[in-house]
Amino acid sequence: MATANKNLSFYDKNKIPNAKSLRFGIVVSEWNDEITEGLFSGAEAALLDCGAQTENIIRWNVPGSYELTYGCKKMLTSNEVDAVIAIGSVIQGETKHFDFVCSGVAQGIKDLNVKYDTPVIFCVLTDNNMQQAIDRSGGKHGNKGAEAAIAAIKMATLGA
Repeated sequence: MATANKNLSFYDKNKIPNAKSLRFGIVVSEWNDEITEGLFSGAEAALLDCGAQTENIIRWNVPGSYELTYGCKKMLTSNEVDAVIAIGSVIQGETKHFDFVCSGVAQGIKDLNVKYDTPVIFCVLTDNNMQQAIDRSGGKHGNKGAEAAIAAIKMATLGA
């Protein structure tokens, strides 16, 4: 397991560029909101800890993870942001729906990164069960939202 020996919330603030002058869009899926709200809290806290200003963090909600691609595209084209974080949670069920949603969202976020000059960070948990999602959204493995926020800062300042 990739996160077994890693705390997703850990970062060395001294190695992270200051985010004071950066604007961030965060698009959050309402599906599995007990997980996505935890991820959002982790992302927001890490951005603020690294200097981002509250007024420079724009949050939009979308109904589910599949809608993240469209929400992120609208965020990219209607706001001047330096990075966008796509937050979602897809938990394995009894049908192949899980596979189609995960694949579609991953490909959609990848496509946005190829098409636009603003990075879109993939913060979508794709877990086998609810406990795995809890463990990665503020539980025993830390918070993937914090990790995504650090990635957003680093990508927004890439080459600067």
